Amino acid sequence: MLYLLPLSVSCRVPGSPPAPRSRRFLDPGGGRGVGDGLGGVRVFRRRALRGTDVRSNTSSSSSRKGRHDDARHDGGYGDDGDAGALLASVRRLLLSGSAQDDAAEGEAEEDEQGQFPKRWAIVFLCFSAFLLCNMDRVNMSIAILPMSAEFGWNPQTVGLIQSSFFWGYLLTQIAGGIWADTVGGKTVLGFGVIWWSIATALTPFAAKLGLPFLLVTRAFMGVGEGVAMPAMNNILSKWVPVSERSRSLALVYSGMYLGSVTGLAFSPLLIHNFGWPSVFYSFGSLGVFWFSTWASKAYSSPLEDPGISAEEKKLITSQTTGGEPVKEIPWGLILSKPPVWALIVSHFCHNWGTFILLTWMPTYYNQVLKFNLTESGLFCVLPWLTMAVSANFGGWIADTLVSRGLSVTTVRKIMQSIGFLGPAFFLTQLSHIDSPAMAVLCMACSQGTDAFSQSGLYSNHQDIGPRYAGVLLGLSNTAGVLAGVFGTAATGYILQHGSWDDVFKVSVVLYLVGTLVWNLFSTGEKIID
Repeated sequence: MLYLLPLSVSCRVPGSPPAPRSRRFLDPGGGRGVGDGLGGVRVFRRRALRGTDVRSNTSSSSSRKGRHDDARHDGGYGDDGDAGALLASVRRLLLSGSAQDDAAEGEAEEDEQGQFPKRWAIVFLCFSAFLLCNMDRVNMSIAILPMSAEFGWNPQTVGLIQSSFFWGYLLTQIAGGIWADTVGGKTVLGFGVIWWSIATALTPFAAKLGLPFLLVTRAFMGVGEGVAMPAMNNILSKWVPVSERSRSLALVYSGMYLGSVTGLAFSPLLIHNFGWPSVFYSFGSLGVFWFSTWASKAYSSPLEDPGISAEEKKLITSQTTGGEPVKEIPWGLILSKPPVWALIVSHFCHNWGTFILLTWMPTYYNQVLKFNLTESGLFCVLPWLTMAVSANFGGWIADTLVSRGLSVTTVRKIMQSIGFLGPAFFLTQLSHIDSPAMAVLCMACSQGTDAFSQSGLYSNHQDIGPRYAGVLLGLSNTAGVLAGVFGTAATGYILQHGSWDDVFKVSVVLYLVGTLVWNLFSTGEKIID
């Protein structure tokens, strides 16, 4: 409002009758009217801010002097003292307005810069969902020991119960990927967490009703957890730029490892103080609290989020796929690509060993290393804690290598080779170790190197087909779940007719097969658009 200053000016030519005072706008543009004075307004403001004369320039100083004299005689603003005072007032007002504008802009910039990136808020919510996911999954591996003693289950029955989770988990991998890619990951992940939390809380009731009811409940729990990975992969493909992909996925998957740590650490304490049903009641109730935050804060893509800053949205959309769900899945194109089959085969080989360690490790510590229930749970924590640390370390290494110019293909092959060959080496050493401490250390090293897979095959779905990341993960993780189903059940059979050395040998062979297939056929380039 200060750009155009209304002034009352009275001027007359000597000898003429006094002119009526009229209210007009001071023209800073050198005699131009208000309609063409935008540039003059800017000149006026600049001159006022510099403290220079804001009056219009004329070609003659004498004419300027004549007008000055006329104004003085007529009692207008021609007096030098009055004009100087007026100019000083205008200058102060303009400086005040400019300072306020600058302050407002500065506060907006500070708010923008001080705002926690929304994409990382989404990553942390996914991290917490996967924390709950594995807490609810591994509690059975501890609770199965007092449960089998109470209900008289033999090793084959225990293996059947442990594998029943994977029946439901298998069914929803591809379905969850299709659902997430077509309707958005927020709805699918929210459904999954609520579903598996309810199934977890119902587990003690099912166990007391009978074995068939327990198997069905565990399968239902698998249905909920089965959609989690495809939904998460869909969300992060929309929210996370390529330059942050390995770190974000490593952080989310480290939530699974820390979930295993939390579940294995707290389950023995709860069982000891409150009985084995308390594990399922307490862990299952946590999903309700997570869902309330997820429903109010999360969005399937940054395009749907009204609270995200323009700068962050621009950064994300410049490096990711569009936020619109896909309408059709090109199954023929997807299944015709060798890198897709490399993902599928490698995921199977990787998960065989991983799920065996996840479900059977407490039993190994109890039967082979002679740890009691509490010690089994506590020593099981170390490998998973190692995985949480090494996954994030591997993610940082992978993103750093990519940012320094190494191709994504090379980085993915390096990281996954470590994820295969590391566990293979350390599992071969277990048969030569007699010390329980060294066995635990060897298991921790095996799991720690395994976690580099998060920057290998687990990041590759978004590399080769970002628009179909949910479906691709659903496909490969279906193979991974089959490995969990067969591997967990086969371990019970092997232990009844063989030894733990035989269990580890099978895992090592599959790790080597996975290494070969991955390095021959995988790629980090986008092959499905």
